[in-house]
Amino acid sequence: MTDNSKKTCADALSKVLANAYVLYLKTHNYHWNVEGPNFRSLHLMFEEQYQEMWTALDEIAERIRALGEYAPGTYAKFAELATIKENQTIPAANDMLAELLADNEKIITIIVEAIKVAQDAGDESSVDLLIARQTAHQKAAWMMRSTLA
Repeated sequence: MTDNSKKTCADALSKVLANAYVLYLKTHNYHWNVEGPNFRSLHLMFEEQYQEMWTALDEIAERIRALGEYAPGTYAKFAELATIKENQTIPAANDMLAELLADNEKIITIIVEAIKVAQDAGDESSVDLLIARQTAHQKAAWMMRSTLA
């Protein structure tokens, strides 16, 4: 890989990292604050999802570093790079689910774009990592979609 293709891959991964961090934080927030008749099942589902994302954040950041770039690591940088946005309110449980479902679908699109960048650069390690992230978010979206049905 050329230095330019490494930078391009790292930039795409940085967008994934920023969006994943915002989604992690939102999911953790909703885990803490969910209420209602489905409290226990949603509380546990959100916990599984945010714990899985927490581990992935480190893997994504380390891949960016392996490409020779610095990983974004501030709220300001995450806010600049992310298209997924925080919610300053505490929505009702079903609204939490619908919002997290939409955000997981949004990050899947961002990941697919990053996969294309990594494939074009011949960066199979990043492709592998990103496919695993895509699969995890597809599973989370399926779980939420099924819960809302």
